[in-house]
Amino acid sequence: MNYLYLLLNLGSLSVPFIFSFHPKLKFYKLWKPLFIGILTSMLIFIPWDILFTKEGIWGFNNDYFLGIKFFLLPIEEWLFFICIPYACAFTHYALLYYFPSLKLSKRITKTISYFLILLFIILSLYHYNKWYTFINFTLASILIMIVINKNLNLLSHFYLTFLVMLIPFFIVNGILTGSFVENEVVWYNNLENLNIRVFTIPIEDIIYAFTLILLNLFVMTLFETKNKLPRDKPTKY
Repeated sequence: MNYLYLLLNLGSLSVPFIFSFHPKLKFYKLWKPLFIGILTSMLIFIPWDILFTKEGIWGFNNDYFLGIKFFLLPIEEWLFFICIPYACAFTHYALLYYFPSLKLSKRITKTISYFLILLFIILSLYHYNKWYTFINFTLASILIMIVINKNLNLLSHFYLTFLVMLIPFFIVNGILTGSFVENEVVWYNNLENLNIRVFTIPIEDIIYAFTLILLNLFVMTLFETKNKLPRDKPTKY
């Protein structure tokens, strides 16, 4: 089934793309800041992906790919960094449209943020010899420190919307890591991670998704000033 990863990408994108033109959501109005965010995240995550693939920290099962590669990465992996951030950003804004009060207080947001920063730093330092763990948690802690100082309101929403995003995440990433299929689509060298799995998903993948999505949303908010949110009100970010 060499088109499995492609189907996962397109399936993740299809519904959010179609509903981007919903007369109430109007998510297409945010395409410019969205794609700036996607490009920014790709500038960080693609080189990381290439390096880890080259070093054997993770890799790809050729049975589930079309066979087209650029810089060691299957074309489907490149599409992942477009389709998944698009779907997640749409989900974030759609949730805020329908549930505008979906947010934590500043006090709770700061408490969670400082706890996560401390936790990620400790894990990074204690497992400095495990490259996926070290890079993953280090980047997450740095990003949270930046966002908590620049856009605390984004975090107050994101901590809750991310919990909703975890539902499709466990389905899609579960398939990629071996759930529901005979062999994993993406394999991992467990010497370079904590070897703790949620079902078939390395615990690091959850933080990886957290950082990827938060980075996209944070960059979006930096370039939203001339755009309007889907509910046609000025952004509060």
